[in-house]
Amino acid sequence: MFANRGMRLPSQSTIGSVRLVPSFRILPLAVALSLALCVRAEDPAAKGRKIVMDSLAALGGDRFLQMSDRIEEGRAYSFFNENLSGLSRAKIYIRYLVAPEPPVVAFLGQRERQVFGKDETAYVLFDEKQGYNVTYRGAKPYTASDYERYRESLLHNVLYIFRMRLKEPGMIIESRGTELYNNVPVDSVDITDSDNRVVTVYFEQSTHYPVRQLWFRRNAITKERDEEVTVFSKYRESDGIFWPWVIQRERNGDRVYEMFCEAVTFNTGVTDDKFTLPASTKIIEGASVTPGRKK
Repeated sequence: MFANRGMRLPSQSTIGSVRLVPSFRILPLAVALSLALCVRAEDPAAKGRKIVMDSLAALGGDRFLQMSDRIEEGRAYSFFNENLSGLSRAKIYIRYLVAPEPPVVAFLGQRERQVFGKDETAYVLFDEKQGYNVTYRGAKPYTASDYERYRESLLHNVLYIFRMRLKEPGMIIESRGTELYNNVPVDSVDITDSDNRVVTVYFEQSTHYPVRQLWFRRNAITKERDEEVTVFSKYRESDGIFWPWVIQRERNGDRVYEMFCEAVTFNTGVTDDKFTLPASTKIIEGASVTPGRKK
């Protein structure tokens, strides 16, 4: 026998050509890697971006992003203090404009015509600068505050954000975690633009569709915050695009508007004539500028 008293054991050894590393060095490295992966997996920005991109794919992906126009037909209801205050047949025309490159913040790239009633003699018209209420008497321009309400509602709309605003500089998307909405698990995400507009969107986990959005507006009269909620449901597919056929809006917990679609069509080729005042239209309350009016 050989005495090995006093000999120092090597920190590493080899068996044949295999190099052995002591386990006390391997374990801390494995733990560190595991912790790093967990931290990355729970990163609110990365998780929020994934939720949004999964939702966009569920809505149609490239087909959704290439949507040029949309026509919704159905029944519209308005409410005041939870009581029905108006109902009508409704037909809503939407046309998307070409977004600038590079993208700009708060780009308003949608023109809209809202028709109420069986014929189309009375309608509401919105372009990127002005709104009009048109009847047989003529076109009455929207006040600056009313048009601003429309503009902010559009810029906070998650479906408009998906179609037109995701590439804007300074756009922040962060996960808020998992919640229950109508007893269904949903992922909640905050979407914030560089002008500090924030909308919280709830995505159903099983379908990835946005089912609810929430944002706040400063009331010009009371100076208090109004809670603006939109609920999306009854998604259906047309031309490879999934769109909610029932939309409900609430303000401070009170229902104010509902739209029940009976048909939704995309990429119909609707032209700018649908969103432009005819030259013969009388302006009821003279506005010095009438954007989009034909010469």
